[in-house]
Amino acid sequence: MTKDYKNTINLPQTDFPMRGDLPKREPHWLAEWERIDRYAQIQLHTAGRDKVFVLHDGPPYANGVIHLGHSVNKVLKDVTVKSKLIAGHRAPYVPGWDCHGLPIEIAVEKKFGKPGDKLDAAAFRQKCREYAQQQIDLQRSDFKRLGVLGDWQRPYRTMDFKYEADMLRAFARIVANGHVVRGAKPVYWCFDCGSALAEAEIEYGDKQSPAIDVAYDAIDAKALAAKFGVDAGDAIVAIPIWTTTPWTLPESQAVALGAELEYALIEGPSRDGKRVLLVIASALVEKSAQRYGLNEATVLGHVVGATLQGTMLQHPFYAREVPVLLGDHVSAEDGTGAVHTSPDHGVEDFIVARTHGIDLLNYIESRGTYRADTPAADGLELAGMHIWKANDAIVELLRRRGVLLAHAKIEHSYPNCWRHKTPVIFRATPQWFIGMEQAKLRETALAAIKNVRWVPGWGEERIAGMVVGRPDWCISRQRTWGVPIALFVHKATQEPHPDSVALLEQVAKKVEQGGVDAWFALDAAELLGDQANDYEKVTDVLDVWFDSGVSHFAVVGQRPELQQGDASQYKLMYLEGSDQHRGWFQSSLLTSVAIHGRAPYDDVLTHGFTVDAQGRKMSKSMGNGIEPQDIMKTLGADILRLWICSTDYRNEMSLSDEILKRVSDTYRRIRNTARFLLGNLDGFDPTKHLLPVADSLLLDQWAVQQAYDVQQAVTAAYERYDFPEVVQRVQNFCTNELGALYLDITKDRLYTMPTDSHGRRSAQSAMYRIAEALVRWLAPILSFTAEEVWQSLPGQHSESVLFETWYDGLAATQGSPEQRRYWSDLLAIRDTASRVLEGMRKAEQIGAALEAKLAIHADAATVARYAPAADELRFFFITSELRLDLAGGQPDSAVLIELEGADVWVSATVSEAPKCVRCWHRREDVGTHAEHPELCSRCVSNVEGPGEVRRWF
Repeated sequence: MTKDYKNTINLPQTDFPMRGDLPKREPHWLAEWERIDRYAQIQLHTAGRDKVFVLHDGPPYANGVIHLGHSVNKVLKDVTVKSKLIAGHRAPYVPGWDCHGLPIEIAVEKKFGKPGDKLDAAAFRQKCREYAQQQIDLQRSDFKRLGVLGDWQRPYRTMDFKYEADMLRAFARIVANGHVVRGAKPVYWCFDCGSALAEAEIEYGDKQSPAIDVAYDAIDAKALAAKFGVDAGDAIVAIPIWTTTPWTLPESQAVALGAELEYALIEGPSRDGKRVLLVIASALVEKSAQRYGLNEATVLGHVVGATLQGTMLQHPFYAREVPVLLGDHVSAEDGTGAVHTSPDHGVEDFIVARTHGIDLLNYIESRGTYRADTPAADGLELAGMHIWKANDAIVELLRRRGVLLAHAKIEHSYPNCWRHKTPVIFRATPQWFIGMEQAKLRETALAAIKNVRWVPGWGEERIAGMVVGRPDWCISRQRTWGVPIALFVHKATQEPHPDSVALLEQVAKKVEQGGVDAWFALDAAELLGDQANDYEKVTDVLDVWFDSGVSHFAVVGQRPELQQGDASQYKLMYLEGSDQHRGWFQSSLLTSVAIHGRAPYDDVLTHGFTVDAQGRKMSKSMGNGIEPQDIMKTLGADILRLWICSTDYRNEMSLSDEILKRVSDTYRRIRNTARFLLGNLDGFDPTKHLLPVADSLLLDQWAVQQAYDVQQAVTAAYERYDFPEVVQRVQNFCTNELGALYLDITKDRLYTMPTDSHGRRSAQSAMYRIAEALVRWLAPILSFTAEEVWQSLPGQHSESVLFETWYDGLAATQGSPEQRRYWSDLLAIRDTASRVLEGMRKAEQIGAALEAKLAIHADAATVARYAPAADELRFFFITSELRLDLAGGQPDSAVLIELEGADVWVSATVSEAPKCVRCWHRREDVGTHAEHPELCSRCVSNVEGPGEVRRWF
């Protein structure tokens, strides 16, 4: 009768389950972290560390549930912070929210109407505050569900009274440093917002517009033609302009030419039977002639643009004479080389007009209609008409007057409001600006950019290009829900009060106690005394990009845990989507340079946006969106985190159900590896059983070396924020070095050797070290799973893996080239042997590898190298027998492998030996022991004797 030897086998035992069951298990971890305030514990545990790393949170807008992009951003931040913790830094993380601005106003307006309808301005602002807080609570819950650790109980909110007050203090510093100016300049204007917009609030989309050529007739036709050496006689001489904004023509006050461009005088199409001559840039004559229906262009003469300066032209439908000016912005790339100049609606136009003393007309109202005092033109009443409707009406007016030379519809890229997705215009209105040339702001900002580490590196060129070309920053908005530009301006001169900086501090103290309402309710006499009658309060509010842009001052500069000690030990990072080069990165840079003269950050990391598997932007309307809440409910947050970290975040990040399935497979492989390690550490007490690496078996030393190499790569990858490399290295290690090799080989030793034998404790010591390292590698990415592994590790441990640093128990055991080659050759031979055995399996000669006998045929040097391990090599190859033979040529049925300097052949045959019921090896000595006739001799020794001795494998 067969004896039962199960109780002599050390099978794996662990409470760490095979199935992650993350959607159910993760909420329990969250509840526990909440109960014990895990974030506070980490801060307390790491308080004494010298190195400080601060990832300053770019605040999401407090409106609506989080989407996949939010998840990508917050997880990347969390992984970064946690990797720095384990790298030995103190790494506080204070999340924040952007709370002022139009989207919240719109949401409140839908319920309560505009300020003044049902609620006064103060009550309206209070409703905005309440709405923002509701959105914060909603988003905070999802952010925490992602496993993101931070000071969720004390986040920063731009609507906090202290933050609003510190915004004014930051503004005061910028005023004091001479960067703030006021003036009527063309700014982006949204009719739906009823307010100016910043550069960062603009996105571009396709728009169909009328493209027209309009003749501006010369007042003195003969004098203009004479400059070309031509006698015009009674001909009409005109300078045509090309524009896609006919609605701006009522405010056209000049025509700009390029000073150094060459212009030609050509024969144009006749008008009412009269000869017409046209002035067009020489490079554009052919294209213009085609638009005007001319078979060919007859050129009568040439001059440079500077020759025509001062020529007076007739406005195409008003009794207004307009001069020819010179402008650097005029080119010969398209149109006619002549640009109609409306200083109300173009930055270059405004600059040129201001140089020549031309004032604004301001015909367009805030909602896009012409003012009541806009002059009529030849029967066309523009007053009250919307500009988009006016386009067709003006084109028809030009046609009727005979000055329309060409008309077409074109599709072109046009600026839109990022909130309303509707076209915006340039509109000159009195606004407050941070001047890019004031006190050398642009120059200093460009210098500061060079001192920052940009990840990826192209971020530096991107933001520098934007700063080089950006106009002055319009920081004023005509809205209700925001932080006021708390200045007093003189009623007559409109100049700010000379004590504005000191007054701003007084206002800030009041706002710190009562919020922004303190400014709107303030009686000017309270601060200005007898001067109050001469001054008025500014009621504009600050651009929300200013709100978040001064967070380096209002948060990092105010909270003690975020502040800098030893500069050489301190690093501050910003991490956001690549759109923030024109948004938060830039607004933060400009305000910091304006206040401190330096960039607010040391490192800036940017990530791409999420798309579906076909590279399409995700949207509900297309039905290709994947919500993070759904992923967490069905798969778990750790799966979502693993996808984010395994994807190259520097580019667009593709996601689909199929991709999530592959990520889940990767997770299972990692989890199963951890479970195997933990299961085989059952009964292992590291204080008693942990062997020195040097006293371990050679294979175990090799495994520790492999883990050491992976740790070097992983820590370096974390340092350069290369999270996909971390995932790949860990996955490959679990799959290849561990799963396909080491764990497979050591099963025999772990299961069959005596519990406390040297060979078994050696394997357990290596596995313990690997598990200690692995859990730390995983902790930043698989936050829930890593804590679960940590709780299952044997021995005494701190409460959380995030209290720890990189494991220092690994060692470089295979440092010499000879040692490296020993293993590389042996692994190459094993790979060849696996192919030989697989061929036997396919031929149905064997089932498992233990049914085979293996022979390695090699030269004397190779045989001598592996001869000391000959008795144990069968365990490395997982066969019942392995023989080292001197090769005198190629053996029959052997497979060749070419090693460096040597040829090795591998052959195999079916073992006819009986099978040991305990270890399953086929050995000739099975049945030689009377008490245990079904065991091989080594199993007999392991069951009742001193146990076998292993030195190698």
